[in-house]
Amino acid sequence: MEIKKNTLVWIVIGVLFLSVLFLTYKASTISGNAIAESSGKLDTTGWTENEKMNYEMHGTVPARAQGSTPSTSAGSGMVGGC
Repeated sequence: MEIKKNTLVWIVIGVLFLSVLFLTYKASTISGNAIAESSGKLDTTGWTENEKMNYEMHGTVPARAQGSTPSTSAGSGMVGGC
């Protein structure tokens, strides 16, 4: 009985460890894509220095660059939805 409990505990630990590895990999690829998108996909010509700084530091896009629909459902203009 004790051996079965130990085996079950180690199986659960192994599954959790593999899950953490997988989710860490997924999170790193998602944030890698976000960095690639912000480093050249958005045309910032004509933006003021303050608008560029706000985009780089906070992820906010100026209202005139968004078009007619905001990028989040809340309408805050935040790229990441923060």
